Amino acid sequence: MSELSAAKIEGKKSKAFGTNGNPEAQKWVYLFSEVESAEKTAGDWDGVRSLLGGKGANLADMTRLGVPVPPGFTVSTQACNAYLANNEEFPSTMWEQVLDAVNAIEESTGKVFGDPDKPLLVSCRSGAKFSMPGMMDTVLNIGLNDAVAEGMIKLTHDARFVYDSYRRLVQMFGSVVLGIPDEPFEALIGVQRKKAGVTEDADLSAEDWRYLTQRFKVIVHTYAGIDFPSDPYEQLKLATEAVFKSWNGRRAIAYRNQAGIAHNLGTAVNIQTMVFGNLGDDSATGVAMSRNASTGEKELEGDFLINAQGEDVVAGIRVTQRIQELQTWNPAVYNEFESIANKLEKHYHNMQDMEFTIEQGKLWLLQTRDGKRTAQAEVRIAVDMVDEGLIDIRTAVGRVQPAQIDFFMHPQLDKQALKKTEIYAEGLNVSPGAAVGMAAFDADTAERWAKELGRKVIMVRPETKPDDVHGMLAAEGIVTSRGGRTSHAALVARQFGKPAVVGIMELEIDLDSRQMTIDGDTFVKEGDWLSLDGNLGRVYLGQLPTVMPDINNLYLSKLLSWADDIRKLGVWANADYPDDAIRAREYGAEGIGLCRTEHMFFETERMPIVRKMIMAKTTTERQEAVDKLLPLQRNDFAGLFRAMDGQPVIIRLIDPPLHEFLPARDDLIQELADLKVQMQHFHTLSEIDEALGKIRIREHYLERVEALHEMNPMLGTRGVRLGVLFPEITKMQVRAVFEAACRVALDGVDVHPEVMIPLVSHVNELKVQQRTLEAVAKEVMAEEGIEVKYKFGTMIEIPRAALTADEIAEVAEFFSFGTNDLTQTTFGVSRDDAEAGFLMEYLQRGILPENPFESIDANGVGKLMGIGVELGRGQRHDLEVGICGEHGGDPKSIQICHKLGLNYVSCSPFRVPIARLAAAHAALADEA
Repeated sequence: MSELSAAKIEGKKSKAFGTNGNPEAQKWVYLFSEVESAEKTAGDWDGVRSLLGGKGANLADMTRLGVPVPPGFTVSTQACNAYLANNEEFPSTMWEQVLDAVNAIEESTGKVFGDPDKPLLVSCRSGAKFSMPGMMDTVLNIGLNDAVAEGMIKLTHDARFVYDSYRRLVQMFGSVVLGIPDEPFEALIGVQRKKAGVTEDADLSAEDWRYLTQRFKVIVHTYAGIDFPSDPYEQLKLATEAVFKSWNGRRAIAYRNQAGIAHNLGTAVNIQTMVFGNLGDDSATGVAMSRNASTGEKELEGDFLINAQGEDVVAGIRVTQRIQELQTWNPAVYNEFESIANKLEKHYHNMQDMEFTIEQGKLWLLQTRDGKRTAQAEVRIAVDMVDEGLIDIRTAVGRVQPAQIDFFMHPQLDKQALKKTEIYAEGLNVSPGAAVGMAAFDADTAERWAKELGRKVIMVRPETKPDDVHGMLAAEGIVTSRGGRTSHAALVARQFGKPAVVGIMELEIDLDSRQMTIDGDTFVKEGDWLSLDGNLGRVYLGQLPTVMPDINNLYLSKLLSWADDIRKLGVWANADYPDDAIRAREYGAEGIGLCRTEHMFFETERMPIVRKMIMAKTTTERQEAVDKLLPLQRNDFAGLFRAMDGQPVIIRLIDPPLHEFLPARDDLIQELADLKVQMQHFHTLSEIDEALGKIRIREHYLERVEALHEMNPMLGTRGVRLGVLFPEITKMQVRAVFEAACRVALDGVDVHPEVMIPLVSHVNELKVQQRTLEAVAKEVMAEEGIEVKYKFGTMIEIPRAALTADEIAEVAEFFSFGTNDLTQTTFGVSRDDAEAGFLMEYLQRGILPENPFESIDANGVGKLMGIGVELGRGQRHDLEVGICGEHGGDPKSIQICHKLGLNYVSCSPFRVPIARLAAAHAALADEA
């Protein structure tokens, strides 16, 4: 029968098809030839994909295009959802519609389901709206039983083909429908290969497969307690139910969680006439992409197998042949396939992933979908398709996801090596990329090994603190047993592009014996090699090879330049050192939105001066220490201004409470106790004097730590409050800023300093501090004999500041939302404590829809930001407003910032390219 005749028969059948003769009944089932009916029901093509799933929609669409597709039908996603909602019972009339659809296939093929003389076999495959490769379940060769098998042998004269197909049905039915493990089936095949003296399944005979089919039925009875069903309709019914149920399978749920796919979409079921790639040496099966999925090159990429069925290709049980070899094996089929691939690309305007079968020299397409690809391939394909006229620039920019740009920013562990390596530990994937190095259990060791010995280091700590920064900077990567996604380790790691895995709760770190373990059996000692994958939050033992993606990729540069033309938001960077600023500018940053001056204090040679400043009992002593810090800070700022020539640099004055620069109270108490114990064993006066000296120093530290102690230091004497109480510190910082600005300006550098005063909650705080500091700025410019343009502004990180933004804008010339602290103070939670405690359970139980420290809480924090913008610009219409918290590099948060009309977002240098694309996506969403 011709394809045209088949289409006519299906079209005639569809007039009454699908409603069981009742035009008011719900239509659950659509023939592949009924795509127009589906469009009428769904409204548009996106609706068709929701109704029929991506696979069903594309099969129907290919049928309409004249692509050779075996006849079939789709049971809709609506039927799946109704089934799952109705205690796993088929909705009314659905099964009757399935039977009608089977009749339609019979008419179009001239075959009969369950008839040994003219046997029709079908496949049953899943197909959700969004592609979930390998996540759902498939059953092939439905309709086979003993009688049909014998009939097929008479028709094909190929008993091997028939029993190979039959055993596949029993095996897949057992595995997919009845939940029997694959191992007993595969074990039997292995035993039979050994008996037959062969190494490949393809070399087993018809008798081997006949024997295995019967043995497989025994496995089904043994494991499931039922006989393998011989009724083809029972097979079809149970297989359809299995696909519906697979939507809620663990692997499907896990995949949707990872891919961000909604759980209420449901899956369609595609019932399709079987065509066979295992009918002999003129038959084959394969999977191919219309472009290279790894590199994006415009070439067919894929594999095929002669005399095989589809799962043989993907299961890896036989060595496949490259798709290019098809050109030699059957040039006509290759040319036809290449032509269809080009046709489908032009139709769908995207790279296609196609499954095909060649049955006795005839090519059939079993499915097409937009192909999964690497980040590099996604970028190249998007750019190439613009150049080829297949898509426009806005489509290209919208197609590449911001998360994919992350790949270009960090080294990756070699995939081939990972296949052979067992995961040692898993935690939170807080900072992407790969790192390989020797385990070092403290910051000083990490720095010494890296700088003095040239070793690559992974710093391992229970948790990190500000005084660990030097070790973190020296390390290749960071591992902690405690902490959340916005812990100190996570924030610093992202800031400096260090891969990190944190919160490995099972990891026991013994700092005394300098070793760690997960299970109490395998111990990692200091100096042992570790490899970590910050993308997936995994740690491996040993030294794994890495590969470095290229940020200077021409295709990426072109795509990001298009994104820059589209976006409305500026993209600035958080940078504390000149090297960071240079990197940020290379990545496309248009300014520095946050320089955290306290990070400069943590450098090893500066810490004694900082501690002397804090320990000072008089203003004079404190001023002496401050004066020593001045030239160091001035040089820091001069480097930033030179790096950012012509662009704004926002410098935040000291923010954290002073106690963070001193040793921890508990550590001091322990050290004192240890020293006093050690003294009991000293015999010489010099040893005792030395110990007493150490004790006096630590007692002095402890006295000051306790004097500075606050019950809640994050809401205590920090930020502007610190500047008001100890003005000599912030005055020194502002003097350093303006001395640096004036001096580099005299060298011809175009400087734009902006001084940011943190943690303001009342306008009077800002007035007092800004008046003092602006006087210093003017004094310095008079001394240096040059004036530079500058701004004074504040961080909005306290709810009251947002609610009184109109008052604050009378004084401040710019706002920068510090959303890390604004989120803490809005929710009334401690960031680190929450992520280590109740927050994770809240997220798991759905009490909170998402982590507010990862993406801005639109209904709470976002509203406060909106109030702050509106009030602030109501008072000062040209008010510059940005964001400098970790949210500045989060695509969801960037979309909120775009809607609120911010001038810029600021993020870590390594997230600047991501933010550029995300800002363009936000602008495109406005156009939609």
